[in-house]
Amino acid sequence: MTAVDSRTVPSAPQVERPGRLVALLVGAAFVVILNETVMGVALPDLMTEFDVAATTAQWLTTAFLLTMAVVIPVSGWLLTRLPLRTVFVAAMSSFTLGTAIAAAAPVFSVLIAGRVVQAVGTALMMPLLMTTILNVVPAERRGQMMGTVSIVISVAPAIGPTVSGLVLDRLSWRWIFLLVLPIAVAALAVGATWVRNVTEPRRTPLDVPSVVLSALAFGGLIYGLSSIGESAAGHTPVAPWMPITVGALSLAAFVRRQLALRERALLDLRAFATPAFSIAVALVSVSMMALFGTLILLPIYLQDVLGRTTLETGLMLLPGGLVMGLLAPLVGRLFDRVGPRPLVAPGAAVASVALWLMSTVLDTGTAVSTVIAVHVLLTVGLAFMFTPLMTSALGSLPARLYSHGSAIVGTVQQVAGAAGTALFITVMTGVSTSAASGTPTIEALADGVHAAITWGAVVSSVAVVVALLVRRPRPVVVG
Repeated sequence: MTAVDSRTVPSAPQVERPGRLVALLVGAAFVVILNETVMGVALPDLMTEFDVAATTAQWLTTAFLLTMAVVIPVSGWLLTRLPLRTVFVAAMSSFTLGTAIAAAAPVFSVLIAGRVVQAVGTALMMPLLMTTILNVVPAERRGQMMGTVSIVISVAPAIGPTVSGLVLDRLSWRWIFLLVLPIAVAALAVGATWVRNVTEPRRTPLDVPSVVLSALAFGGLIYGLSSIGESAAGHTPVAPWMPITVGALSLAAFVRRQLALRERALLDLRAFATPAFSIAVALVSVSMMALFGTLILLPIYLQDVLGRTTLETGLMLLPGGLVMGLLAPLVGRLFDRVGPRPLVAPGAAVASVALWLMSTVLDTGTAVSTVIAVHVLLTVGLAFMFTPLMTSALGSLPARLYSHGSAIVGTVQQVAGAAGTALFITVMTGVSTSAASGTPTIEALADGVHAAITWGAVVSSVAVVVALLVRRPRPVVVG
């Protein structure tokens, strides 16, 4: 037998109608990830019905993110240890059960529990989807398929507020879950029949200390970063530096243990030894910071500065999400032809220009059309980054690291999203409160928005330089 390079990946397994399998997984992933951002718009209604404060209601989102941060790192081990169909059924069963619990929740604590159970399924779906694509789709067509995946990653969170705004305009908050429930049940039933085991499970022991360190590391970082904005406004009982410190120390211990465990690692960090993977993951982090930062900031700006309603705000953000979704398959096909750098470098530049424009044009009298235009420009830039970066990152790894690479990317996305939210909200709150000497006025809030987006623009400028280092993954060599 001819020797095979360590980066060599086997040819994709022969799977009957792989397009159908990928379409099912993409649809299921879209539904579950959509739920990551649907609750923000519903918080006022929930605060009234359950008589809870804003800091308590915010746990509907915080608990969801914390659960994902804890479960995603474990998904790499699960996808290595268990058959693909088993993981899919577990993921969709958990999401379906959580949706039913949330829809019927009689008290707020039960609603929180439903969101946690939902998040377990959501955390498993994206690594499962990406691992499947890497195993069944030939390298020369992965860009096109990953373009479809980018719709899930970027568009589902982007249109979450729009969907919930449309529902809440006519129906109660329970319908956010009731409308999703039959879709989840159908996906579970069809998937149990269609999904095939395209991976070879390996008997890898579960390292319990790694699980504990992972939960403390990523849970602490997500919680601490998510609490920074509330702390700036004086609304959090725990100082953010405490969970962030615990998270950082636990992360250092987690990294050290994973490198020592090597093949037995919960999350095999040797993926970072591949330069293409490391560079792409760094840029994905910046992209997610920009996306989630603007997703949290623009609704505040539109509602509290421009005085728009919840429904109007959701509809104004919809064009950006749709543009990103429409561009993703096109960018995927272009990637297969020209590789990542001709797409990522211009995309990073466009995204940076959009953020710099936002930092200057968004004020108390900005026209709605201007807000929509700069938001669409931002999503165009991000659309040209997500697909090439994801494909380059995972396509550069050997097959044995596919599941771990997918889990690493998913974990980084969650931490980066929380960091982007923390950065934007903290700067906005600090500047607006200082400018208004206590209670932010509309003008002070607009100043805070300017300052926050300016920081985002500075970070994006660094990404423009790093984007020049992106390279096409090395050709697959089969021995």
